[in-house]
Amino acid sequence: MVRLLEKRQSIASVLTLFAIATFSLHILVLLIFIFQGLKIRQLSLRKPPNFVQLINGKPVANIDDLAREPEAIRQFISKTMISMFSWSGTLPPQTIEEVANPKSDLGILIQTPQGSSQKISTSSWIASFALSEDFRKGFLSTVAEMTPPEVFSENPSLVMTSQLVIKRVYPPKQIAPGKWRVGMVADLIQKNRVGGAKLVTPFNKDFLVRAADYFANPQTDNGTDLQKAIYSVRADRLEIYEIRNLCLLDSYNNLNEDKFRQCGTGQTSDSFVR
Repeated sequence: MVRLLEKRQSIASVLTLFAIATFSLHILVLLIFIFQGLKIRQLSLRKPPNFVQLINGKPVANIDDLAREPEAIRQFISKTMISMFSWSGTLPPQTIEEVANPKSDLGILIQTPQGSSQKISTSSWIASFALSEDFRKGFLSTVAEMTPPEVFSENPSLVMTSQLVIKRVYPPKQIAPGKWRVGMVADLIQKNRVGGAKLVTPFNKDFLVRAADYFANPQTDNGTDLQKAIYSVRADRLEIYEIRNLCLLDSYNNLNEDKFRQCGTGQTSDSFVR
């Protein structure tokens, strides 16, 4: 009888140990699943590799998300401002046929601070995505006030065009990690398509630029031309977050890198026009 009880206790002990071991194994498997889930979530939230465009146009991977090549920053400023202030009344050609017969630019309506609506060119609207979101709206309102209605005129004798002629873009000066200040000397030339009358306005500005994140177009094959153009603007991983007037201390031809300063203090998008 005693042996039978001892045998039963032994079997019960083995079953208890087996239950504890099985339970422990289940807990271990659960912890492994939780760990893997957290790792997968981290991978899904991880930013894509930062590719910095070099002077020769080749992108290379960069460990520092805030690093940018100085020449890439200068090219970004030049490209953005030329697109912003080049108004021809026609859309950029997308096919060979449109090179000979470009489509008319109908413009995009923008609300001005006065409460009225004025048009800006499609190229200006696309280029504005190179600006930070909090700065973009006010800047577009100012561009709308600058854009002559004659740019979109259907009468050939009244059509006006605009071109930004850049004379110099200064080397970027880093003001904080991932932030730079870039001076630009340029002229905004507006003229009548018929007659050739010109209006030349100095456009000397100080740009504050910062590094920005970028996510690739999820609809590369199915996206419209407009969507592709907007994503290409953001592909530089830079954005302009403020524009100030630039005071030149001497002729721009004789200026050294340090011989420029801001026109006053605290001037932002509300007063970026000369």
